[in-house]
Amino acid sequence: MTTSLPVRNQWRPWSSRTRRGVDLAFALPLFVMGTAWLALDWMFGHGLEIWATQGDQVQADAATLAHIHRVWVLLVAVLVLAVLAGLFRAPWAVGASLLLALLAVQVLMVIQYQWDTGHVTAPACVPFSANC
Repeated sequence: MTTSLPVRNQWRPWSSRTRRGVDLAFALPLFVMGTAWLALDWMFGHGLEIWATQGDQVQADAATLAHIHRVWVLLVAVLVLAVLAGLFRAPWAVGASLLLALLAVQVLMVIQYQWDTGHVTAPACVPFSANC
């Protein structure tokens, strides 16, 4: 008589849904800490750097570009966490990650708008006009 070997119980993250308590325990701090990071970085990381430049446009531009880079890094990290949460079938964590990513995109749009309105170039000479 042959005995069959027991089937290995291979655990895969997508095989079952994550428990709601674990999902919420990950999603809520992720959203709160990400939102707090965006707000504090806007005030202290970007705002105080601009204040410390004392009107030097080159340093102010460097501070703005550094802030844009930090928000991009946060956006990529949050989207990676959203993919991992989706892999582990944690819907609340996916939702919190996507809301935080949406907030980061909104911050990037505001920064880009401020950059565009702060760096208006003079209109170029129009060919065949009286002023050229």
